[in-house]
Order: sequence, then C-alpha cells, then structure tokens
Amino acid sequence: MTEEEGAVAGTDNTVADDDALYVLTAVLLTPAQFPSVLGDDYPAACTALRLEPCAEGYGLVLGQDGDGARWTVVVDDVSLVAVAIASWDCGMEYDLSPDDRSVVCALPGWPLAVAVAAPGVSAPHDPEPDPEADGEDFAPLCPPDTDMWGPAQRRLGADAIALQWAVWREQIDDETAFAPAGDKGGADSRAEDSDGKPDRPRADGSDGEPDGPQTDGPDGKTAGPDDDGPQADGRPEVDVPRAGAEAAAGTVPPADDAALSGTHPGVRRALAEAHAYVDAPPPPGRVRSSFAPGDARMIRADGPGWSMVARTDDIAFLLLDELPGEILTVGRGTELPGLLRALDAMAVRPS
Repeated sequence: MTEEEGAVAGTDNTVADDDALYVLTAVLLTPAQFPSVLGDDYPAACTALRLEPCAEGYGLVLGQDGDGARWTVVVDDVSLVAVAIASWDCGMEYDLSPDDRSVVCALPGWPLAVAVAAPGVSAPHDPEPDPEADGEDFAPLCPPDTDMWGPAQRRLGADAIALQWAVWREQIDDETAFAPAGDKGGADSRAEDSDGKPDRPRADGSDGEPDGPQTDGPDGKTAGPDDDGPQADGRPEVDVPRAGAEAAAGTVPPADDAALSGTHPGVRRALAEAHAYVDAPPPPGRVRSSFAPGDARMIRADGPGWSMVARTDDIAFLLLDELPGEILTVGRGTELPGLLRALDAMAVRPS
C-alpha cells in the first residue's frame, strides 16, 4: 500500500463534485478519547471546535472537497468513526461514509495538521468565505501553535510517554532519585550520572540526544528517528509537531538545574491539585484511565500548567509549562499508590 493509498484507505480515488468529501482521516472527540492538543479536558476541546460538550461525544472526519478546501465534518455516530479508526489501526481498509442524518455540522479548516492530501484536487487550503454570511461565518479551524513549549506541547509530551511507557521507563533506573510523593508534593526530580551532572529524560525521550522516540500523530503515535514514511499499520496519518523536540534541540532554553533540585513547587502544586480532583471531580476528560499490561491502568491527568502520566502499579511522570522539555519523575512512596487508585476510580474510560 502506497503512502497516498494508506492515507485514504477505503475511499474513492477521485472526488465527484464540490459537495463530496474526500476523507483523509478521523478522530474521536469523547470524554474518554479526544485530541489532548486541543485542551486539558473534553469540554475545553469541544470549545476549541465551537461544539457543545454532549455526553456521547462526536466523531471528527477530516477531508477535502472537490476544490481541495479543508473541512472537518462533525458526526454524532461515534461508533462508526471508532470502527473506522480501529480498522485503520489494524491495517485494514474501511470506507468511512457517515450518513447525512448523523452530520452535526461541517466546519471549515482542520483542527489538526494532516500530513497527506487528496489526489486529483488542489492542494489543501481554507475554504473561501461564504458570500451570504455577511462576514459572520466562522474563521477556519487551524491546529494549535506547537512551535514553542506550552500547554499543547506539554500534553502531547505526556501522550507520547503514555503510548511508549516502556521506552521512557527504561531511562529511569532503580537508583534514580524520585520526587517524594508522601507529602502530596515535593520533588527531587533529577538523578545524577557519574560526572555529577543531572541525567534527566527530556520530552523528546532522549536526555537531550536526538535519538529518542518522537510523536507523529493525532493521538501521539510515535515513530523512530528514521521513520519518515507512512504509518506501517495503514492508519491515516496526521502530522502533529514532535512534543518537546524543539526544546531538546535547543530552541527553548533548558531549565536551570537549581530549579530542578530539591523540592520543586510545580510538582507540589500538581500533586496537590491531583489530590483535589478526588474530592471535587474536575470536568470530564481531565482524568482518563486506559489499558496497561498486567492488572495495571494507565492514568492521564491534566491541570493548569501540568500534565501527569502514570501507571497504577508504578511511578508517575510530570511535565510542567514552567519547565520546557523537562520530565520529572515521582516515586511511589506512601501517597502515590493511593492517589493513582483514587484517580482511576473516578476517571473516564474508553467504552
């Protein structure tokens, strides 16, 4: 299967008319699964797309019309979109053709950067303004700016860790000085190597070296440093900037080592806010629980300025807006296991 065919598996090779949509990819927008680059929680992600956060969620179908214009078709048939994504993940073809009755709205533009284009039509571009809208039509959607470290990059980095947990966990040996979790905060987030310098994993997965795992997908799917082709599983490919890669490459100054030693206030704040979620549940999707090997669960939690990824049977990683590209580790201690169990109990899960 060629890159072009894999990107539009299950669709026709031409667009019949301007009203037809050449489907390039699709993503879920539900409380349990949504592009975290759009917001810390499900309602925030819906707001970014001007949608009401209904409990059932939506499917987002991204494609081009006969003129090549970008469109995002929002449908309420979540199951249909989920089946299409699962089929693409397995390398199977699937003709995603939502029924007109399931279409909620069609939004100009794309909320995510799609790496491919439909053959036989003009290059992707925003639709022309509707002349009958008298200037009141919505501006086209566009991907969040991830050129510099910030909330979108931080959430993408946490997603990458969750998807490649074993790779990241291997970088932390048993001698690493974890942040203590016993006081609902506190952190000694760095380990020192033999020359006395900090040896911390960064958000590109490489301790500052360019050979770590890299994100390259709407949900943080990873690719190796030499993987420039389409995804091997045949799933439509979405181009999302690599989380933290610019920081590790030096475009964002590294954090002061002194700020990372001892007890960092950002870690204390993040853990305290995570504990508060147990007593006062946050908006849907702020805490999510997904499958992990064994009897464990993978916890993803976000808050103002921080993102956490953890396994209920292991440690936690924290990323902070104030520490570009840095990944802080939180050891299990006495408090973390109970916190993770409580977060898992109240988290939303994929159906």
